[in-house]
Amino acid sequence: MFLFISTGEIAFILFMVVMLFGTDKLPEIARGLGKGMRQLRDATNDIKREINASANTDLNIDKVAKMKDEIQNAVKKEIDEITGPVKRKF
Repeated sequence: MFLFISTGEIAFILFMVVMLFGTDKLPEIARGLGKGMRQLRDATNDIKREINASANTDLNIDKVAKMKDEIQNAVKKEIDEITGPVKRKF
């Protein structure tokens, strides 16, 4: 069972495709579908490559490190302000 389609339904669909397009056109249709799928895969790989390249630049890494340090310092400061009076009592 493939995508909730039984074997009989797949055979019927293939029979209808052969009846509509004929056996001469099927290789051309298959080639066109293959080219389209390859172009789509190549396009998605290019987009992934560009995203990874832009995410791995030194500039972005430095920005992330600076932001991380700023956030950690701000959180430490707020925790010290909150726990300061508690520490003085003990």
